[in-house]
Amino acid sequence: MRVISGKARGLKLNAPKDDDVRPTTDRVKESLFNIINPYIMDSNILDLFAGTGSLGIECLSRGANKCIFIDNSKESINIVKSNIKKARVENESIVLNLDFKSAINSLALKSEKFDVIFMDPPYYKNMFSDALGSIDNNNLLKEDGIIVVEHDTKDKFPDNIGRLYKSRDKKYGNTTLTFYKVEE
Repeated sequence: MRVISGKARGLKLNAPKDDDVRPTTDRVKESLFNIINPYIMDSNILDLFAGTGSLGIECLSRGANKCIFIDNSKESINIVKSNIKKARVENESIVLNLDFKSAINSLALKSEKFDVIFMDPPYYKNMFSDALGSIDNNNLLKEDGIIVVEHDTKDKFPDNIGRLYKSRDKKYGNTTLTFYKVEE
């Protein structure tokens, strides 16, 4: 697992020792960033269910202003912090050890809004709809922003959740990226 582009290009990131966290493969990450690159420069990023932090760090490497990394696992938080330090993006990073509901509520109270929100929750735990609904209810996505959900290809998502609509799906073997935007 490495940073693909930008100021930290080629940097190898730390990964967990067990299989509880599934880092996004380089192939999927490269394709993802080809799609969302126009959203990255000078943006605010939310890496919900951050895992290793590789997606948020990739954004910071490519010129994002700030990334908030959130994960419920202490082990994941430690890996995120070590990767942030390794990539030298501490000044642009905020790391919170919270469950997604508490984190979303806390961010809403601070009137945070994001250009890009990454969601890669644990597979088969059915957190997707709750998290998307909570993001919409708390108005965390900017009007011209995008949400990227990484999930097992077997998982199916509704076309609409509140004001959010599914703009596209991209399949990569057993992994699918589903993109949501705010209806205009």
